[in-house]
Amino acid sequence: MMPFFSTHATTPSLPRELRSLRSWFILPLSVRGVPGWAARRALRVCGPVTMPSETLWEIAKAEVEKRGSNGNEGDGVESGEKSVFFIGSKNGGKTTIILRCLDRDEPAKPTLALEYTYGRRAKGHNTPKDIAHFWELGGGTSLLDLISIPITSDTLRTFSIVLVLDLSKPNDLWPTMENLLQATRSHVDKVIMKLGRTNSKSASEMRQKIWSNMQKEHPDRELIDPFPVPLVIIGSKYDIFQDFDSEKRKVICKTLRFVAHYYGASLMFTSKSEALLLKIRGVINQLAFGVDKSRSICVDQNKPLFITAGMDSLCQIGPPPVPDNDIGKFHAHTPMELWKKVYEQLFPPKSMRTLKDARDPARDPQYAESDVDEMRVQKDQELEQYKRNASKSWKQIDLDF
Repeated sequence: MMPFFSTHATTPSLPRELRSLRSWFILPLSVRGVPGWAARRALRVCGPVTMPSETLWEIAKAEVEKRGSNGNEGDGVESGEKSVFFIGSKNGGKTTIILRCLDRDEPAKPTLALEYTYGRRAKGHNTPKDIAHFWELGGGTSLLDLISIPITSDTLRTFSIVLVLDLSKPNDLWPTMENLLQATRSHVDKVIMKLGRTNSKSASEMRQKIWSNMQKEHPDRELIDPFPVPLVIIGSKYDIFQDFDSEKRKVICKTLRFVAHYYGASLMFTSKSEALLLKIRGVINQLAFGVDKSRSICVDQNKPLFITAGMDSLCQIGPPPVPDNDIGKFHAHTPMELWKKVYEQLFPPKSMRTLKDARDPARDPQYAESDVDEMRVQKDQELEQYKRNASKSWKQIDLDF
């Protein structure tokens, strides 16, 4: 029979059987609120023969605090929880990318409004798993109001944006990109401003952090305006895009390179190719779990672009693809406005009604639910009847003045 052992014992000498605690004593996953790995580490710290003046739980608590402080030191890797927000073109492949990153072998379904999932990853043996929160905004640009839900002062410090653009629909590309980035940036700026009122130090650190991808000696440092949170721009459906006319591909590639560089973002193209999806997965894992960042680069317009933040330059991108004597005709006030007008000259956007996807998603056949739809019709009829009755009752009131 195994002898009794108390974790609070202070007797200096122990029986032979207890001199090596690790040989038989395994703590449960969590005891009195202390993680199992911390308690087990504390046992190893205690030593096999003599017990320290501190209790086991005090040592375990100190170990937890030590690991927490070490994780926040300047090792370039943050631990804990991170959030990645996918926005972009409707039916652009956002869900497919998320499922691939999470190793989920299931068919992608249309995203309704705002959807959430999560992933976990262990950094080593007996260490807590990091958690990544994945948010996805459906409907293209039709549900911009929902952007404010996942972006809060609590999540912003470890928040990233992934903008997925459908390369097969170049006429929708600029309006989709512009509307989503403007709405997202506006809300992020509001959150940072609100945070600054209560925690000015954190707000200041966030504003400085956005320059981390741009080297101090980079020639374009004074010419760009980095996005307030890490941003990755993904051009999807490259398999269709690669069959476009070479001049169209040149305009799209140069335009996206300028936008990504101006916002301090990474840019990459992908398709159903396993090799390209693995590259995208590596980039998303860096955002979600802080793994090592890839420094590879491909700027050849005849190949899928892959440019990490801070690796491009205005000199390499070159001017907008129009004759020099025509640039003055665009009457642009900023470089971004000039690139927009040049792009839309070749790819004019569709009507605003089409871009906003104004159709009521509640009446979209792909989301049909017979029981819900029947009840909705009934309630709509009741509402109309109520309005008619209310209108009649007001007309029958005899107002006395």
